[in-house]
Parts: sequence; structure tokens; C-alpha cells
Amino acid sequence: MKQARVLTEQEQRRLLAVIADTRYAARNRIAFMLSYMSGLRVGEIAALKVGDVLDSEGCVREQIRLSAEITKGGHARTAFVNDRLRKELERYTASLSDKQRQPGRPLLVTQKGKPFTANVLCQLMGGLYKQAGFDGASSHSGRRWFITKLAHSGVSAKVIMTLAGHKHLSTTQRYIDVNDDMLRRAVAAL
Repeated sequence: MKQARVLTEQEQRRLLAVIADTRYAARNRIAFMLSYMSGLRVGEIAALKVGDVLDSEGCVREQIRLSAEITKGGHARTAFVNDRLRKELERYTASLSDKQRQPGRPLLVTQKGKPFTANVLCQLMGGLYKQAGFDGASSHSGRRWFITKLAHSGVSAKVIMTLAGHKHLSTTQRYIDVNDDMLRRAVAAL
């Protein structure tokens, strides 16, 4: 099975420009940002409630706690919110009505106002990648970018494995993308 394509940062900017021209741009953008900035799986993103990202004061949480019920492995874990994701979440949640900001409401809803399923969100993301012209990209591309970026930034494998919610290091290693530029830089460092 072929792995999801990992976009370059330039390609990500192009993707976000395409997303900006969509009917539900704010919703679509935050779905991608949750994937890229926190490494969440599409099913985890689809299952998020407003209360998972906003505290009782309406401020973006520093951590998103993922219950065992919504994670692939059935083990609760925490996704940490960096400054960039916090700003994205602030912008997105500010665009929601008071009713939409209720803690128990889904963070993302379809055009019909229903909660996303993992499959429907996966199809939406795949369609937006295709619209941007990125063959081989899928709802897993952001997660792979997140893990790859951490690995190439010198973050320890154990930390990456924990952030990704993997039980085995070998799983995490399969997510890390390697390209010719990275190989050239590694050899040049000698």
C-alpha cells in the first residue's frame, strides 16, 4: 500500500490558497491545520467537540485530550496545541455562532449541519488535495508531514511515537518521509 504524499511547505501554501476559495473555507482550513499542526488522524478530527478545544471561558486549550473512544488504538492521548494552531483555532471558533460554540457541539459540521464522519471528512480532504493538483495526497498527508517534520527537527523518536499515539517505534518510522534534499543535507553535514 502506497503511503500518503508529504507536501512541501510551498505546496501547503498552495493547498491553503485553494481551500481559501472554497465555500466552507474556515472549516476546511481548520481540518487541515489540525492534521498538520497536531498530527491528528482524520477520525479524531471528525470526532472533536467544541469543548475539546475551548475551555469554559471560551479560550483555546493548550492541549486537546483525545478519549480512547475516538483514537485508532483505543488509548487516550493528548495532542498539544502550538502557537500557530492556537491562532488558527481562535480564528475558526471566533467565526462560530454562540449556539455553534456550545461545548458538546461538533467542532466541524457538514454543509447540512451534521457532524462529520471520518469517511466523509476523508473524502473532503482528498477532494481538496485533488483540486490543488496533488496526486497521492490524502487525509493522512498532514499526519505524515507532522511526524516527518518532528523527526527532521531532531525530536526524539520516543517523543514522536508518543505524540503520534503509536505503540511501536517501527510504526512511527514508516511515517517519516525521506527525500533527496534531506539525504544531500545529511551527507553535507559530514
